[in-house]
Amino acid sequence: MSSIIKLCLACSLGVAIGYLGFRSFNPLVSTTTAIVDENQPLYWVAPMDPNFKRDKPGKSPMGMDLIPVYQKDLAASSLQGAVYIEPHVVNNLGVKVAPVRTGTIESEIATVGYVQYDEDKLVHIHPRVNGWVEGLYVKAEGEPVKKGEALYSLYSPELVNAQEEFVVVLKLDDKSLITAAREKLRALHVSERAIKQLMQTKQVRQTVTFFAPQSGFIENLNIREGYYVEPGKTLMSIGQLDQVWVEAEVFERDIAQIKTGQRVAMTLDALPNQTYNGLVEYIYPTLNPQTRTLRVRLKFSNEDYALKPNMFAEVKIFSLSSIESLLVPKQAVIRTGIQDRVVLALGQGQFQSVAVTTGIVSNDEIQILAGLEKGEHVVTSAQFLIDSESSKNADFSRMQPREQNTYQSAMVNGVINSINAKLGVVNISRDAIEKWNRAAATMDFVLSNQLNINDFKAGDRIHFTFEVRDDLVITQWQALGLSTEQSHSGHDHMEHH
Repeated sequence: MSSIIKLCLACSLGVAIGYLGFRSFNPLVSTTTAIVDENQPLYWVAPMDPNFKRDKPGKSPMGMDLIPVYQKDLAASSLQGAVYIEPHVVNNLGVKVAPVRTGTIESEIATVGYVQYDEDKLVHIHPRVNGWVEGLYVKAEGEPVKKGEALYSLYSPELVNAQEEFVVVLKLDDKSLITAAREKLRALHVSERAIKQLMQTKQVRQTVTFFAPQSGFIENLNIREGYYVEPGKTLMSIGQLDQVWVEAEVFERDIAQIKTGQRVAMTLDALPNQTYNGLVEYIYPTLNPQTRTLRVRLKFSNEDYALKPNMFAEVKIFSLSSIESLLVPKQAVIRTGIQDRVVLALGQGQFQSVAVTTGIVSNDEIQILAGLEKGEHVVTSAQFLIDSESSKNADFSRMQPREQNTYQSAMVNGVINSINAKLGVVNISRDAIEKWNRAAATMDFVLSNQLNINDFKAGDRIHFTFEVRDDLVITQWQALGLSTEQSHSGHDHMEHH
């Protein structure tokens, strides 16, 4: 009988041990328990600001209902803003990735301009005396002339007197006077040919002919036969076209990429099948205040004279970065106007949007100045869908360097309504803030690390300073009506993630 009892007890003990083992090691039972725990919210956050956290339902500073956060939400990713996507969904979305590489980048700055004479080789013709144009040997603008060719003849009493003085000193045979008289004629632009003729004939001419100082084309012809002219008047100009300038306009945002000596390619509607290669010769020092553009002077060879002044041209200025830097495909960068982002492929189905600082942009790639490292992979296709999901959990303002953050602050009086020591939150009914034109309101404030929440008491009226960050942070406070020894202040040393 005792053996039967022992056998029954042994069986009962085995069943109990088996049951406990089943409870401990059966994954289905374990999973059910985890699901129950996961269904309990850990805390509540603001829909538009995941950093605004509370331990119970309520309203966000924008008046929106707080949303619960569960354990499974946190387990979806170990990184801020990262999202997990199932492999089959990745394939269906057509997600493509590319590595972040190092190299140099050549960008193109496209703009327009107009062909002009090379002003370094543009000669203006001015008279040195008063007189009348007796003969004009060039009749129209654009007419070609050769060096030494006659341009116009002028009657001027001053020129007649200068010739007579030269003839007189020739007869006196005084070398110093002859030299002085000859230099006077040269100063009045009388040609060497005319001076030699005067020395030989000793006969004064009533009209003096002036000749082209260089070969080229007539421009700005401002005289006709019979015109009265005087010093300072531009009679005409002679320009050369074997080399031309192009004046182009560059937008202010592209100024940093422009350097003298850079390669330029030019095309024209008038010459559709030809591309001209030139260089950036000069960058003007001032911007046009109306168009916010900068003038750039480009130089091109024009040996066949096909390029003509005032032709409209389309130009591309090529900017080559000689320093190696990080590069990503152009389509990988999401440009919002406020911030540039890329979606990182972290592996194992995880993706994360990160803020980047961009530099030079070429046709195919973008230079990355900050935000990425060599060897990382970025998404180049379907990144907008992933970014929109990642952005729900990421606070991109926190990606800026700490020293760039500046906070607005205000000083105000208020009454403490309640204190949550666990979360470090003090609910205060504050007075109106005149400088911000804000009416009185009741809201939650958090404390900087240097302040002790145990010093606060519900019902006290206080004077305090707070800063607007991810939360409203109290940095200094003083109980009204208490002595200065009982006032408290602190400086913010909160880590800004």
